[in-house]
Parts: sequence; C-alpha cells; structure tokens
Amino acid sequence: MLRIAIQSKGRLFDDTMNLLSEADIKVSASRRTLLVQSSNFPLEVLYLRDDDIPQSVANGVADLGIVGENEFVERNEDAEIVDRLGFSKCRLSLAIPKEINYPGIEWFEGKKIATSYPYILKQFLHKHHINAEIHVITGSVEISPGIGLADGIFDIVSSGSTLVSNNLHEVETVMKSEALLIANKHLSAEKKAYLEAMLFRFAAVREAEDKKYVRMNVPKIRLNEIIEVLPGLKSPTIIPLADEEWCSVHTVLNQKRFWEIIGKLKELGAQGILVTPIEKMIL
Repeated sequence: MLRIAIQSKGRLFDDTMNLLSEADIKVSASRRTLLVQSSNFPLEVLYLRDDDIPQSVANGVADLGIVGENEFVERNEDAEIVDRLGFSKCRLSLAIPKEINYPGIEWFEGKKIATSYPYILKQFLHKHHINAEIHVITGSVEISPGIGLADGIFDIVSSGSTLVSNNLHEVETVMKSEALLIANKHLSAEKKAYLEAMLFRFAAVREAEDKKYVRMNVPKIRLNEIIEVLPGLKSPTIIPLADEEWCSVHTVLNQKRFWEIIGKLKELGAQGILVTPIEKMIL
C-alpha cells in the first residue's frame, strides 16, 4: 500500500482532494484523523502541514507527497518529482512599497527583505550578486514594510490583491510554482506499480480538462470540408444516417478554440450540434 502526504488545509488540500475524486480514488475528506485509508485503491492519506511534506517523503514516513513547488524547493529535501499536476499555481516574487520607483534588482543592495522562503531568496540574491539582509517571518510577511520591519518582501503571489491591499507592488518574479507529486527515491517494486496505476488515472483526468465531446449532423457533400476544420485526436468518427445525404460526425474539441470551430461548422452546414463534457480521456 502507498502512503501519500497531503496538505491538511487550504487551496492545495481542496485541489488535491478534487484530483483524487476525479481519479476515482475514494478518501474521506475528514481531517480529524491523521491517517485515512482509501476504500477502493491501495492508498492511505497522511494529513500534514505543507512544509512538513518534503521531509516526510524524503525520510520514508510517506511514500508520496503532493506539495507546492515553492515548498519543495525551499526545503531542499532528497525526494524526486514524478509529476507536475498543473493546479495551485502561484509565483514567488519580490515586492516593495508602490510609491518607490524601482530601478532594477540593484535596488535591494543593502536592504532588508522579509520572507518565509529564505533558502530560495538567498540563492536568487547570490546569483545576482546582491548583498541584502534576509529577515525570516512565518506568516503575514506583507505587513513588514508598512510597520518598518523590512524594506521589501519576498513571498507567494497569486492574484496580487494582498500586495495591493498592503500598498506594495511586485517588482521581480523569482520562480513560478505549481503542485508537484513527489516520491521517495527508494520505493519497492510493488509500490512503484501502484504509483504507475495512480499516474495513469491522473493523466486521464488531466487529458480530459477543457475538452468537449461534440456530435453533429452534417451534409455529406460538405463532409471533407468539415473534417478539415476539426482538430480531433486522430480522425473524427463518421456514422451514416437514415437520410443518405447526411451523416453524423463525432469528435473532441478543446475549449480554447471551441467557439471558433463551432462557428465554422455552422457555416459549413452542420446541424443538431450536441456538446457534452468529458470526465476522463484515455490515450
């Protein structure tokens, strides 16, 4: 059985539980119990603080972990990345009071920077030959310049609204982050097999994102033109209808180009267009 460590609360917890649910891995969302076993997959979930997950995976307390890339890089633990999950995206950035005219990275020379990510910040400053004082704070980093504790901050930015509300503006993006699936480097053959099965499910869920299954009736005389505008996986499915001058065409469309393509199909005579969401896609 695999043991996976996940964050016990917050946006990453919600996104992780949604992924497990979409992959049909049933786990209780109750965090009253530290360790919860799946009812239909060889997996047990260990609820931890996000900053404890990398170490827990590296030392074998957990076989796997889902953690933000920012925490994984900051903790610098000896575990491996096995999948990028594409959710809980954010960035780690330097920010300063918005009334300051920022000339460039050299502004931080000799300044005091408040952060919860001293390791990543130190690496960045060293790379750019900047000598600044790092002031480590665990929480509410954004208030530091306002109370005179620091000249600037280095922190997570998602929408940027927190910076705006604290009279700050983002001046340097140091790294982009997303949720990672990390693994202990010494998994047994049996656990690796379970991991592959889980990755297969995750890939199927991810492949179905932003895709729609489309069915339509088209005049045979325009069939070749319609096929040319359909960016299907391989080729669309074509089914004859009772009316010999018409056929039914089934395909998959990406949400990004959906309305553009639907408009072209209508112009070419497609009728009765039926669109349904895709839950899973196995390639």
